[in-house]
Amino acid sequence: MGNNLRELNFKEMLKNTEALFFDIDGVLSSSKINIGENGELLRTTNVKDGYILKYALKKGLIICIISGALNESVKKRFESLGISDVIIGSKRKTEEFNSLIKKYSLNASNVLYMGDDIPDYEVMKIAGIPCCPADAADEIKDISVYVSSRNGGDGCVRDITEQVLRAKALWMDDDAFEA
Repeated sequence: MGNNLRELNFKEMLKNTEALFFDIDGVLSSSKINIGENGELLRTTNVKDGYILKYALKKGLIICIISGALNESVKKRFESLGISDVIIGSKRKTEEFNSLIKKYSLNASNVLYMGDDIPDYEVMKIAGIPCCPADAADEIKDISVYVSSRNGGDGCVRDITEQVLRAKALWMDDDAFEA
């Protein structure tokens, strides 16, 4: 019965979600990074994650990205999807989180944050709906209300964002069929 109650509470949290915040490395991209010929760090992202983020924006959700990494090409990728708040090079994610909460007049308890490692720990403690990919660090899993069955960069963002859209009855309407 405890698990059913927790799942019911989680589904209720999703209904009230106002914004989704994500880390990049290990969430929107794989935790594996290729190193280019000139030493640049090359990341891959999941096209299904990209689609769902664009769709969520279209449905009125606020999407923000906070990353410690400094990679302009990754920033451009997410901006091209319509995400205007893509913060890279973050030293302390709680500061950017609080700034975005204030900017959009959000209640932190209605903000979902998906992170995967220790730099996400503090911000996940203040976000109302902390979530993580299947391959997140144990400390992150311990504080998450939801652990996706998908790894970072392998559809975990699609998984949680689709759940939010379904909970809010915003899934698979006419807007879904537009690219």
